[in-house]
Amino acid sequence: MAEEINRGSSMESTESRWVIQDDDDDDDSDLENFVADLRFGRHPSVVDSEEEEDNAEQRLIRTGPRIDSFDVEALEVPGAHRSDYEDISLGKKIVLAFQTLGVVFGDVGTSPLYTFSVMFRKAPINGNEDILGALSLVLYTLILIPLLKYVLVVLLANDDGEGGTFALYSLICRHAKVSLLPNQLPSDARISSFRLKVPSPELERSLKIKERLENSLTLKKTLLILVLAGTSMVIANGVVTPAMSVLSSVGGLKVGVDVIQKDEVVMISVACLIILFSIQKYGTSKVGLAVGPALFLWFCSLAGIGIYNLVKYDNSVLRAFNPIHIYYFFQRNSTKAWYSLGGCLLSATGSEAMFADLCYFSVRSVQLSFVFLVLPCLLLGYLGQAAYLMENHADAGQVFFSSVPSGAFWPVFLIANIAALIASRAMTTATFSCIKQSTALGCFPRLKIIHTSRKFMGQIYIPVINWFLLGLSLVLVCTISSIDEIGNAYGIAELGVMMMTTILVTLVMLLIWQIHIIIVLSFVVVFLGLELTFFSSVLWSVTDGSWIILVFSIIMFLIMYVWNYGSNLKYETEVKRKLSSDLMRELGCNLGTVRAPGIGLLYNELVKGIPAIFGHFLTTLPAIHSMIIFVSIKYVPVPLVPQSERFLFRRVCPKSYHIFRCIARYGYKDVRKENHQTFEQLLIESLEKFIRREAQERSLESDGDDDSDSEDENPGSRVLIGPNGSVYSLGVPLLSDFKDTSNPGLEASTSELISSVFPDSSVFDAEQSLESELSFIHKAKESGVVYLLGHGDIRARKNSWFIKKLVINYFYAFLRKNCRRGITTLSVPHSNLMQVSMTYMV
Repeated sequence: MAEEINRGSSMESTESRWVIQDDDDDDDSDLENFVADLRFGRHPSVVDSEEEEDNAEQRLIRTGPRIDSFDVEALEVPGAHRSDYEDISLGKKIVLAFQTLGVVFGDVGTSPLYTFSVMFRKAPINGNEDILGALSLVLYTLILIPLLKYVLVVLLANDDGEGGTFALYSLICRHAKVSLLPNQLPSDARISSFRLKVPSPELERSLKIKERLENSLTLKKTLLILVLAGTSMVIANGVVTPAMSVLSSVGGLKVGVDVIQKDEVVMISVACLIILFSIQKYGTSKVGLAVGPALFLWFCSLAGIGIYNLVKYDNSVLRAFNPIHIYYFFQRNSTKAWYSLGGCLLSATGSEAMFADLCYFSVRSVQLSFVFLVLPCLLLGYLGQAAYLMENHADAGQVFFSSVPSGAFWPVFLIANIAALIASRAMTTATFSCIKQSTALGCFPRLKIIHTSRKFMGQIYIPVINWFLLGLSLVLVCTISSIDEIGNAYGIAELGVMMMTTILVTLVMLLIWQIHIIIVLSFVVVFLGLELTFFSSVLWSVTDGSWIILVFSIIMFLIMYVWNYGSNLKYETEVKRKLSSDLMRELGCNLGTVRAPGIGLLYNELVKGIPAIFGHFLTTLPAIHSMIIFVSIKYVPVPLVPQSERFLFRRVCPKSYHIFRCIARYGYKDVRKENHQTFEQLLIESLEKFIRREAQERSLESDGDDDSDSEDENPGSRVLIGPNGSVYSLGVPLLSDFKDTSNPGLEASTSELISSVFPDSSVFDAEQSLESELSFIHKAKESGVVYLLGHGDIRARKNSWFIKKLVINYFYAFLRKNCRRGITTLSVPHSNLMQVSMTYMV
C-alpha cells in the first residue's frame, strides 16, 4: 500500500507542478505536507474552503492537486473530444476540399490579377532580365510563405481544428498561466479537450520558458499585446481585401472597353461590394458550394492561360526557378527593386486566411487543395504572364487581362470578377472567426453571432461586423482608387498578421512541441527576417494614403485592449469586494430575511467566493429564494467543452443554507443555443447528479471507517484510488459541512454534522437525507426559477490619473453601453428577470 501511495504521489506531483498548479490553492505546499506526514507517520490533512483557508477543518486528503467539489465531475472524464472532421466520410472530405476553393483560397488565387502590375509600376521594366528577376521573386515568395510556412508548419499549430492568432494564444494559455484574467481553476485542466502535453523534465528549456512566462507580468502583457495587434491586422485585412480584389478585377474593363473611365470602374466596384457583403449571411457551406465551381474554373483558367502563353511567347522564363535572377534583379534596380517587394508580397496575400479560416474546414483538406491544385495553377499563371511580358513590355500595367487570348477575354473577365468577389470573402470569414474567439476570451465586446451550419459549429456570421467592413471597404474604394496605394495598405495589414503568427508559432514550438532549438531558430530567422524585409518596403510608402489602414488597425487594437483592461479591472475589483463566509454564517441559514419558495439563479463572473452583489440583493429585497445558485458563465481556453463536463457544482455554505455555486464552462468555439428552459433543466439535472455523488462519497467514507479497526489503526494508511489515479485518504469525511458552534442558526444541521464527523454518534440515515434534499430541489423548481442579474459597473476614483479616468469613464463605458447585453446573451425571459446594479470605484 505504501508503494501505491508513493507511485501516486510521484505521478500527481508532476501533474500538479506543470498542469494544474494554482497559486491560491497552494498545491505544492499541500503535496509536500502530505508526503512529510506519510514519512513521519502523522495523519495527513488538507484544508478545503470556498473562501480564504481560514478554517482548520479537515476535508480532503490527497497526494496530487487539491480536489474540491468543483472537481468531482472532473474526476470522471470521458474520452478526449474529437474534431468535427475526424469522422466524416471520404465523399464529405472531397466536398470540403472543394469548398475550400471558394472560402480559403479565393484571396491568394486572385493575386495574379494585380501582383505584376504593382511590381512593375514601382520598378519599371528595363529588360527581360528584370522580368526574370521579378518572376523569381514571386515564385520563391509563393514557395516560402504559403507552402513552407503555412501549409507545412503553421497549420499544424491549430487548436483542435481552430486557427488564427487567438487560437494560438489559447493554446499557449493552456500550457502556461499567461492569461491576465484571474478566474482559472484547477478543474479547468481536467476538461478532456485540454489534452495537455506535460513538459518533460528532460527538456529544461521548455520548463524554463513556462516558468518565465508565468512569473513575469510584463511578458504576459507583451504576449497579449502581440495577439491583439495580430487580430487588429486580421480585421484590417477584412477591409482592404474586398477593396483590392474587386477594384483590380473590374479594372480589366479598361482593356476590353476603351471608353471606360476610372469613375465608372469605381461605381461598378461599389455595386459589386454591396452584393458581396449582402450574400455573406447565407453561410460558408452554402456559399462555398455555390462558388466552388467558379473558383475551380478560375484556377483552371489560370493554368490554361499560363500554358498558352508559355507555348506562344517564351518558355525560357522557366529559368526563373534559379534564384540567382533575384540577385541580378536587385543589382540592376537597387532601390526600385526594394520598393517592388511590396508588390511581390501581394502574391502571398491570403496565406493567413488558410490558417484563420481553418475552423471552417479540416487541415488535410486545406493542405491537399493547396499542394495539388492551387499552387501549380498559380505558378503556371505567373509563368505565363512573364512569358507574355518578354515580348510586350508596354502591357505591364494590366498584364493579366492583356495576356488573355482575345477570343477568351470576356469569359475570363466574367470568371475573374466572380473569383474576386469570392476572394473577398476569405478574410471576411477569417475576421468573423477571430472576433468570436477574442469575444470568448474577454478581448472584444459581445456581439450577435449567427451560426450558419448545424454540423460545423465554426461556421459563423456576425451582422454588425459584416456591415462595418462593407462601409469601410466602400470608403477605401471611393477615397483611394489607386491600385498601388491600396496594394501597399494590403501589404501592411497582411505582414502585421504574418509577423505575429511567426512569433506565436515560435513560442508554440518552444513550449509545446519541444523540438530542437536549431529548427526553431531556423524557422524564426528565415520567416521573420523575410517578413521584416517586406515590411520595411511597404512602410517606406506609407505616406501615399495607405496610412489609413494603419490608423484603422490602431483603433481596433485600442478597442480590444480597453475592453480587456476594463474587464480585468472589474473582475479584480469584484474579487476584492466579495463577501466573507463568516458574514454568511452570522446571518444564519435564513440570511437575515425571509426565504421564499423558488430557485434564484444569481449570475456573476466570480468563480470563487460570494459576490458582493449578493449582499446588495439581501439589503434591497425583503425576501430571498429558498435555494440560491451562483451561476458563473466561464469561457476556458479550449475550442469545445463536452456537455458532460459543462457544469461544476459545490456548496457555498452548510447544507441548511441551500446555496450552491455552479460554473458553466464553454469553449470559445461552443454554441450556446439552449433556451432558458433547456438551460434550467440541464442545470437542475447536473445539481441532482452532484448531490447524489456527494452522498455516495459520504457512504463510501462511512464504509471505510467501519472497516478501519480490522485493517489498521492508522487512518493515514486507508486510501482510495480515484478514476484518474489520484490517491485519497479516507481518514476524514470528503465533503463534510462546516461546523460553527458559536452560531445558533446552525442548530438544525447539528445532528447531521455530528453524525458525519463523529462516527461514534447516532447513525445518520444518508438515504433519507438524500431524498429529502432532492425533494426540496424539486419543490423549489416547481415554485419557479428567477434570474437575478447583478449588473456591475466600474468608475475611476476621483484621485485617479487623467488617462485612467478617460479610459474607464468614457471609452470602456461607451463599449459596455453599446455591446450586447447579458440578458440577450443568456436568453433570459423578462418575466423571470430581476436586476440590481452596483458601481465599483476602481
